[in-house]
Amino acid sequence: MGKKELAAMFSSDPDRYYRVQLFDRLGFKRQKCGVCGKHFWSLADRQSCPDHEDYGFIGRPPTNKRLDYVDAWKETEKYFSQNGHEIVRRYPVVCRWRDDLYFTIASIVDFQRVVGNQIVFELPANPLVVPQMCLRFNDIENVGLSGRHYTGFCMVGQTCNADAPGGYWKDRCIELDYGMLTQGLGIRPEEITFVEDVWMGAGAFGYSLEYFVRGLELGNAVFTEFEGNESSYRTMPNKIIDMGAGLERFSWVTMGTPTSYDCCFGPVTEKMFSMTGNNNNNSSKNSELLAKYFGSVSSKLEATGGNVRELKAVIARQMGMDYDSLARLVAPHEAVYTVADHVRTLVFAISDGALPSNVGGGYNLRVILRRALSVLERMGWRNVKLEDIADMHIDYLRQMYPELEEHREDVRTILKLESARHVGSRERMDATAASLKSKKGALAVEDLIRLYESDGITPDYLVEQGVIESVPSTFYTRLAELHANVAAASSGAAGAQARPLREAEGLPPTRLLYYQDESIREFEAKVLKVINNKYVVLDQTAFYPRGGGQEPDTGELSGVRVAEVIKQADVVVHRVEPSEKPLVDGQVVKGRVDGRRRDLITRHHTATHVLNSSSRNNLGSWVWQNSAFKEEDYGRLDITHHSALTKEEVQRIEQTANDVIRRNLPVDINFFDRGEAEQKYSFRIYQGGVVPSNNVRIVNIAGWDIEACGGTHVRRTGEIGLVKIVKSERIQDGVVRLEFVAGDAAIKHVQAQEGQLASIAQALGSSREKVVESFAKAMDEAEAARKKVRTMLRVAGASVARGASEQARPISSDVRLYSTFDEELDDEYHIAIGEKAIELDPSLVYVALVAKGQGMRVIVFSGEKARKKVRAGALAKQLSAKLGGSGGGDDRFGQGGGRLKEKIKEALLLAEEEARAKAGS
Repeated sequence: MGKKELAAMFSSDPDRYYRVQLFDRLGFKRQKCGVCGKHFWSLADRQSCPDHEDYGFIGRPPTNKRLDYVDAWKETEKYFSQNGHEIVRRYPVVCRWRDDLYFTIASIVDFQRVVGNQIVFELPANPLVVPQMCLRFNDIENVGLSGRHYTGFCMVGQTCNADAPGGYWKDRCIELDYGMLTQGLGIRPEEITFVEDVWMGAGAFGYSLEYFVRGLELGNAVFTEFEGNESSYRTMPNKIIDMGAGLERFSWVTMGTPTSYDCCFGPVTEKMFSMTGNNNNNSSKNSELLAKYFGSVSSKLEATGGNVRELKAVIARQMGMDYDSLARLVAPHEAVYTVADHVRTLVFAISDGALPSNVGGGYNLRVILRRALSVLERMGWRNVKLEDIADMHIDYLRQMYPELEEHREDVRTILKLESARHVGSRERMDATAASLKSKKGALAVEDLIRLYESDGITPDYLVEQGVIESVPSTFYTRLAELHANVAAASSGAAGAQARPLREAEGLPPTRLLYYQDESIREFEAKVLKVINNKYVVLDQTAFYPRGGGQEPDTGELSGVRVAEVIKQADVVVHRVEPSEKPLVDGQVVKGRVDGRRRDLITRHHTATHVLNSSSRNNLGSWVWQNSAFKEEDYGRLDITHHSALTKEEVQRIEQTANDVIRRNLPVDINFFDRGEAEQKYSFRIYQGGVVPSNNVRIVNIAGWDIEACGGTHVRRTGEIGLVKIVKSERIQDGVVRLEFVAGDAAIKHVQAQEGQLASIAQALGSSREKVVESFAKAMDEAEAARKKVRTMLRVAGASVARGASEQARPISSDVRLYSTFDEELDDEYHIAIGEKAIELDPSLVYVALVAKGQGMRVIVFSGEKARKKVRAGALAKQLSAKLGGSGGGDDRFGQGGGRLKEKIKEALLLAEEEARAKAGS
């Protein structure tokens, strides 16, 4: 039984599922659609349901109020507040409380948590209403063109637990929603139609009533009563009201503007029309044409398969216009609406800590950012900057979402950076477009996806360059689906764990002594079960298991070595090494945790928290912990950041972190109900990922850093002693890795550096205080020596080069090979000699393997005659691969290298084999 069958089942018993007191009191009649067979409730007699009705409110709104976007929210907020609902601030658009979603896609997602592979609902108030911004990227190609599609929109969420204090069920819900339409928006009762439907998702489902006005769906009240799937389900212990209404549509139906964008972006679109010189399009005649056009597009887009270009041609004929004239009229509007939508979405996403990138949810953000830039380029609007549009949005929306003001500069920084990167890639993009234009044959959607993935070239840009006529209607949908599939696979791989021990299932939860008192290092416990003579489960333990990036404790259980500790659900499992006196079930053992190892790891873990907040304070609010690892000798912190860190940025992060350590701030640890923790400390607590329990352990470093964390921590930051960042690198787009040492490990690192410095000073014949001056002097002397060598090579080089040619082995009439391994002279010498040698001997292939540090350099030259057979770059690539590295080049000159010095003889033999093979071919 699927959704269609469920809908039929619910509709077969309308009195049980759909009839509400309001319908009986006011006389709403149940009717059946003559087109699709759906049932609906209306005061007026109708032949079909609103799904088959064109929008009838554009130009003649059915309300006695005119509400722009913000005013529509104010009316909604006022109405539900007066009717006993708590107004909850929006949740972030970055859905960090769910590991199966990148973004918040519906208001109900705010209150859904995954516990034991099941969705549970956790409401901070009952009942409540939230103005939740939601992000969706499945209709990008229609955004700006249809008059009503968005990548970011506000879903007014009316939510309550029907079985908890303050809760209500469908009678009260529909009464409230009807009142919102009639009293809040001023819509006449006869304009409202309720359509029977069903909603499914996230392991729960229920029947629903969608409400329409003049063909426009304004909201959908879902009565989530069942959990499971359509084939196997049961009634939920707590029934949930999930009403989602589009704030954009609330405003649109009261304003009756040609598009919902006109009323929902406030003054943003007006200013953009002024900036782009398109105010003349708003003349009376043009406004009438635009209203007619967008009204048709909005109503008929789905019915015609979603192809805007084809629909535009049909509408042009109906309006008595040729296609090009209509396209020219609507193009500036489509462009303004597209850019306005994409930038608004980016404002919310960046404010909530997301970054445009090529990975994760950031991929979707970069797609719309590049699309917005391509639109501006296509329209020739060079004076329009994304960061300025972002400012307009924040100015308008801060009365509704005041938190956006806090992130204004961060949003501007990211948009300017991404725009500059796009401009920087224009030369490469122009060359690619020119090459494509010169080739015959149309580009398929797969070709366009490949161009975007590999080169960042959007189809909008290719339209601008005349490479393709229009953007395929399926392009952005296919792109989003492709990446969603990759992301889902990645999420599944990341979540994969070692196969659980079946024998540990059903055992009572282990009492966790390390949470009761982190100072416990010795304890007694009873062995509940020994599994395969390798794994031991105790009734209680002070051994910390691997988790949250923290490596496990080691130690002993009555003389038996504990090598690893893992946690399986609520049971801690100790992996022990073979022993002459193995442990047995029921035995009372004495446990001893390696205290030194625990203390070192603990310092590194707390240092991770300190560094994470230090990074965010020094770099920007977009910095979040991406992952972390804490071992006794070092720690690793991966943070979200747009670029590789400079030396100065690393120093600032390190200095700030050590300032916090010196301040000796208290580290407080307390348990909270998850909802309470989220509301009290915000969703910043989810630095380490999703918390799978309602009981959340909050680690609070005196307000400096507050995170949900299950790891071990010092009592005050001063116990860390010192933190030293030893390495910083950009490991992937949008992620920077900091490797660091803390406590004793940091002191050892500094001492090792001091020792190295002393050795360098001694080798230079200098003191440590003057080592920099001495080193600079030595470098100057070395450069002077190199200049002398280069001068000598110019004088004697021809003679040395002739010597190489004379020693070369004949391979064929056209190819002679000189190959050598050199541990004394550098690659600069062999480049000079090789270049001169092939000039003197066009048949020569010159190969030099040069020792350099811990590895090898590969230098290859091919003379003018020889390169017809043996290409230098190809040979350099093969030799470098043999040495465990990589290389390349052109036909004349190739270079590379590797680290496998033991493969030198094999590489030299390979050079001769390849030369003979190529010469003989």
